Amino acid sequence: VAVFLLFAMFGIMSFSVSPLAPPKVQVYSHNPGEFDQENTLICHVSGFHPPDITIQLMKDGVELPNAKLTDLAFKQGWRFVLTKHVTFTPRRGEKYTCKVTHGTTVRDYAWESNM
Repeated sequence: VAVFLLFAMFGIMSFSVSPLAPPKVQVYSHNPGEFDQENTLICHVSGFHPPDITIQLMKDGVELPNAKLTDLAFKQGWRFVLTKHVTFTPRRGEKYTCKVTHGTTVRDYAWESNM
């Protein structure tokens, strides 16, 4: 019973200290976007709580393979930060997005080339 009460108190305290915070999402490339030139697609997600989140880098609605994810980090106020990146070669007519699922909210954020 004491262990249950301790977990219940911790849960209440953690939610009262860190209310739900939606992610701030930035989608960009390492180099200026040029068609037919290899680049790195980056999706930086920050300021979110709780840490239960999924980040997918997509090309025309299909997840890009071999994407790398940083370790989950946090800042003051238990706001979390994650970055996912993948090597890609953009082609004219292709659509690149970062799909972020946080709780029950799913949003797509588009990468804009410089062309």
